[in-house]
Amino acid sequence: MRKIAQMGQSEAKEIADCWKYDGAYAFYDMTADPEDYEEIMRPDLRGGRYFSVFDDDALIGFFCVEREGTDAALGLGLRPDLTGRGYGRAFLEDILRFMEEHGSFKRIRLDVASFNQRAIKVYERAGFVKTGTAQVSTNGGLYDFTRMELRRQT
Repeated sequence: MRKIAQMGQSEAKEIADCWKYDGAYAFYDMTADPEDYEEIMRPDLRGGRYFSVFDDDALIGFFCVEREGTDAALGLGLRPDLTGRGYGRAFLEDILRFMEEHGSFKRIRLDVASFNQRAIKVYERAGFVKTGTAQVSTNGGLYDFTRMELRRQT
């Protein structure tokens, strides 16, 4: 059974300093963007919005929820050695279930790097729909992102 808890400093440090993704996915390394790195490393910047996901006692992922009125913006990451192995959908569904139990959101939004078709497929299978694109300044450059949204019945 997966456990979800407020992110602690040890989990933040492991994610920020040790999680390294292969190839193009290195884009998601926390060290690739100084602002992302600082936000996850500083408890005052995490502000209770970051959560760790454990399978047994092993850290397998994390997510961040930013409330926007009745909506939420979601950011998430799966441990590098688990990506591309079919774990994404169950991981995402655990997060969505947690969000449903701990907050009432009409819509859940996320932005995903457009090259990451693997993640886009997972999000679509979970009910997210593409709502547009945007160019986002991150990791020292300007990148194309796909905007997606999940609408919930309230």
